[in-house]
Amino acid sequence: MKITIATEPFESVDSRRPQSERLVQNTGVLQHETLTQLEESLDHIRQAPADSGTVELIARRPAEDEREILPEARLDLQDGLEGDTWRSRGSSRTPDGGASLDAQLTLMNARAAAAIAGGRERWALAGDQMYVDLDISRANLPPGSRVQIGSAVIEFSETPHTGCAKFSGRFGVDALKFVNSPVGRDLRLRGANCRVVVGGSVRQGDTIRKLPN
Repeated sequence: MKITIATEPFESVDSRRPQSERLVQNTGVLQHETLTQLEESLDHIRQAPADSGTVELIARRPAEDEREILPEARLDLQDGLEGDTWRSRGSSRTPDGGASLDAQLTLMNARAAAAIAGGRERWALAGDQMYVDLDISRANLPPGSRVQIGSAVIEFSETPHTGCAKFSGRFGVDALKFVNSPVGRDLRLRGANCRVVVGGSVRQGDTIRKLPN
């Protein structure tokens, strides 16, 4: 089932669309009273499995500020997640402004997504394509590490994945401070940039497994 999520005003559902293609709109900002609430989630986040976990959610970005929740996706060496706008978005980090292979795909720890975004229906607003129950910290998966995800293999990049104004606008200033703190960066709470090195398919519920160096 595909659900397209627009990131503008909250919870209006277009009843003219089939139920499988409902347009669900986002609440404005999820505010946290203080950083304490988020910091209390760190122990749970650190308990994510180190070697073998689960793909909890797959999200595709078909257009600016839109998300599709997918039961299955194809990862491609040239296009990343097929149907995603990664290539057309480009990057400020490349000399010509073109898409960066180092950020072809982004993964976020599902426990971090739940702490920051709340309910699963809000996770995709973070803008990542895969939400996984796996320890994606730099200590566990340093740059160059590879994981098998479904039948595909992806490699973790050196380039950090950091929050932006949209992330702050959706989840609050405290959430942005949380993911960009020293601990947040070490744990990659904002997520991790990756590239596809072996194409394949991935389904929600599939295993994600750390490969030997």
